[in-house]
Amino acid sequence: MIILEKKLSELESGETGIVYTIPCCEHILNCLGIRPGKSVKMVTKQPIKGPVVVIVNEIEVAVDYEIAEKLKIKTE
Repeated sequence: MIILEKKLSELESGETGIVYTIPCCEHILNCLGIRPGKSVKMVTKQPIKGPVVVIVNEIEVAVDYEIAEKLKIKTE
């Protein structure tokens, strides 16, 4: 099993991963349920650097593209 590290913005639709690092906006992301160790699943990415929509804790949440570019996710 190979573990890869990606940006949240790099996940493909349907791909899942575990949040690894949160280098910014920790309070906002914590309110959305996104914190280290949590599983996220990519639902969709909006065009032209729009928000990404992920499922975390069985809830769909939108994350700003700029933030999604900084979040590190571990995938298999």
